[in-house]
Amino acid sequence: MELQLSRKQAFWALNGLPAIGPVSLNRLLAAFSGDPCRALNASRSELESIKGLQRKAVDVLLDWTRHFNLDREVSQAEQRGVEFVSCEDNDYPSLLKEISDPPIGLYRLGKYDFSKPSIAIVGTRHCTLYGQSVAQSFARDLAQLGFCVTSGMARGIDTFAHKGALEVDGGSTVCVFGCGIDIVYPPENVDLFRQAQINGAVVSEFPFGRRADRQTFPMRNRVVSGMSHAVIVVESDDAGGSMITARFAGEQGRIVCAIPGRVDQKASKGSHQLIRDGAVLLRSVDDLLEELAHLQLIPDLETGQSSLESEMRLPQLDGDEALVAELLSGGESLGLADIGEKLGKGVSEISVLLMTMELKGLVAKRLDGCFEMALR
Repeated sequence: MELQLSRKQAFWALNGLPAIGPVSLNRLLAAFSGDPCRALNASRSELESIKGLQRKAVDVLLDWTRHFNLDREVSQAEQRGVEFVSCEDNDYPSLLKEISDPPIGLYRLGKYDFSKPSIAIVGTRHCTLYGQSVAQSFARDLAQLGFCVTSGMARGIDTFAHKGALEVDGGSTVCVFGCGIDIVYPPENVDLFRQAQINGAVVSEFPFGRRADRQTFPMRNRVVSGMSHAVIVVESDDAGGSMITARFAGEQGRIVCAIPGRVDQKASKGSHQLIRDGAVLLRSVDDLLEELAHLQLIPDLETGQSSLESEMRLPQLDGDEALVAELLSGGESLGLADIGEKLGKGVSEISVLLMTMELKGLVAKRLDGCFEMALR
């Protein structure tokens, strides 16, 4: 018996079915002139005639109510305050419609309407203190200019990008999940998850309960780049997930940018590779604004000095503190023994000096025990 569903309900059901990815879903809809109701009620012969639609997908579509409980999903959405936005809704991100395999729907928390121009900031989970500061500062500068900052809410660079945007009064950020919107991952970002709903949105194309895996993260990455005008890679290994986002961005016609780092750091390998391959090297937000000028996205205002440039100015230091600052300038990181050897002082004396500087917020200790200058 044919079920009577609205177009939105049909999109919702199709979006939640297993064994049918976004590429197959878009082919399926194209075969039925974009009508999700016809796609759900199609016969086996109609489905099997669609090029690229796998047999397992055909079987799932023919018995879709066994694979996806639409009533339960709608009920959960109502309880959690989640809205399902189909690709036909006005609230669906317009930029995302331009890519070759857009989600046919998004789960959304927050009332953000995606009208602001968006910049994605992505990077490694295992970032340096320098990377954290750069991500947060760039995000803050962009939010002050009226851009929305988009990222994946992962540990590391993503987290600091979201935080930077939220530091600005009126700043907005969008967190794109690689799992169901009911699963806060990583769990320590629960406060960020809540703030983003007030000053932006949290979105996911995955149904409730879907856990993140090797398949969902690349899918998430294409959405991050797809709903953004440009993608900034702050730090990334040459095989990191951010490189996948950058590749998607290039394929989608977005501006790909990278922040240079130290040549001897693993976290900079991907960024440097992108720059060698033609990505825009960013020294400040001004470099990005030049690239975006032809898109007419930039508010008519004086940008002045970026917060990153101002933060990188240290207070006037004297004595041993000035010597340590000189050793650690340019992003250098050194251990206690190395600093003691270069200054001709014992480890115990250097330990007290660095502890004092750390309390003043001048240096920061990394997980590997080395010290870096702290950008404040």
